Amino acid sequence: MFTKKRQFLTGILLGVLALPLVGCGAQNSNIPVGQEKIEPVTLTGAGSTFVYPLLNQQIEAYRKNNPSIVVNYQGNGSGTGIKQVSEQTIDFGATEVPMSDEQLKAAKGGTVLQIPLTLGAVAVTYNIPDAPKELKLEPEVLADIFLGTITDWNDQRIATDNPGVTLPDLKIAVAHRSDGSGTTYILSDYLSRISPVWFSKVGKGTSVNWPVGIGGKGNASISGTIQQTPGSIGYVEL
Repeated sequence: MFTKKRQFLTGILLGVLALPLVGCGAQNSNIPVGQEKIEPVTLTGAGSTFVYPLLNQQIEAYRKNNPSIVVNYQGNGSGTGIKQVSEQTIDFGATEVPMSDEQLKAAKGGTVLQIPLTLGAVAVTYNIPDAPKELKLEPEVLADIFLGTITDWNDQRIATDNPGVTLPDLKIAVAHRSDGSGTTYILSDYLSRISPVWFSKVGKGTSVNWPVGIGGKGNASISGTIQQTPGSIGYVEL
């Protein structure tokens, strides 16, 4: 398994929340202290698939101590999280990519607060039958694989990086995200820094026009494609 990693910081986006307030105003003196009616509250969030398992654990722990507050989170990609927070269709979002100044200005309802949440990494993974656990790929070689310039695993440039390794005569199948993804932003930003060709032809973003490959939504889809497709290569979050 090739594990070229790039670290990133996942953050929470908080829009303007409208929550009912408990304990404000006049109280019924006939209700014993501590037995006042607590109105239920529901918060809805969406975004990063990477942070989905962590948030689920945190939400469950919070629910045990705050049963009147229901928190729902859908991992549907950082791009969707940013879009829905900006349109005020959810209460909070999660993204690996901070919102740009333009996105912050365009957001409805006032200021969006961005809060760092956790640290993670992106890894490039592959499925080559009978290959060693770790192949070496120079940054420029990796960029040319994702550009579609290098199409076979026994290409001379890959062989040069891995002396003594027998590489199969097998076509390379690129797996990439088709949804708006912070993972895509991180990888495309890295490729833009190390490859002038990638920078000029593709660039960086949560969603880019991939020169080659099979698209899938979410990290689970990419992982599944790589596991099921001999000769595949892709990227996932750790």
